[in-house]
Amino acid sequence: MDPRFSQFPRDLASRARSARLGLAGVPTLLAHPDWEHPAPVMFWMHGRTVSKELDPGRYLRWIRAGIAAVSIDLPGHGERLIEDWQTPARSLDVLEQAVEEVGGVLDALAAVEWGGVFDLSRVGIGGMSAGGMAALRRVCDPAPASVGAFRAVAVEGSTGWLEGLYAPDRAGLPRADRVFAEVSPDRLERLDPMRRLAGMPTVPMLVLHSEADRVVPWQGMAVFVERVRSAYRARGADPGLVRVRTWPETGAPQEHSGFGRFANDAKNLQVEFLASCLGVGGTDGA
Repeated sequence: MDPRFSQFPRDLASRARSARLGLAGVPTLLAHPDWEHPAPVMFWMHGRTVSKELDPGRYLRWIRAGIAAVSIDLPGHGERLIEDWQTPARSLDVLEQAVEEVGGVLDALAAVEWGGVFDLSRVGIGGMSAGGMAALRRVCDPAPASVGAFRAVAVEGSTGWLEGLYAPDRAGLPRADRVFAEVSPDRLERLDPMRRLAGMPTVPMLVLHSEADRVVPWQGMAVFVERVRSAYRARGADPGLVRVRTWPETGAPQEHSGFGRFANDAKNLQVEFLASCLGVGGTDGA
């Protein structure tokens, strides 16, 4: 067993593997319900300063529901640690590189060596905090050739309006507890999902957030959610495809890292959403 899995529940550790995927050799955690039959895939990106092994309970719920987990270490994190990339000032560097790496990792899972156990016709993408920002930006670009289309997006404590987070005074929003570096207009144009909504497919989305989040304030994400719903409505689609669950406060550190006393509720909501969108049967809690 990989020593990184030593703290995993036994049911997860026995079904988890480590790999280096894509041309960049991205450190990736893979967990599969049985490693024999095709299973839909959820591609997950963690938040800044942690690693892909942080939240084993999430992956265990997914595989018990019949969903394979694919989770990378963000650039500068985990197995490819660079201390400077842990800081808020480098967060957009992390985001930009992660967005570029998603396609290579997913395409690698189509290789013969994986035996077709990853059903790339049913793929969701998501993440927490910075990982969620990368997911929202990536879904605005065409999906990897191996995937065709993303079937679901799920984010937690994140935002799709980078200007609202990095330039809150200009956006008329409250400033987060953490000071993020000022971003050039050119970089915002390139990285901000809010400016790329024309490329976002009409995909089911689940947004979980604490309204008291002091790191990624809810107000900015609320604006993004309404903008996405408006875009869906303009296409003749149901704006209810964007599902939102917020809590006034959760008791989590800085109201950002997890959902405190509502963590179980949040995980249940997510696995039920993914099971529905990715076409699997009943769920089994953990």
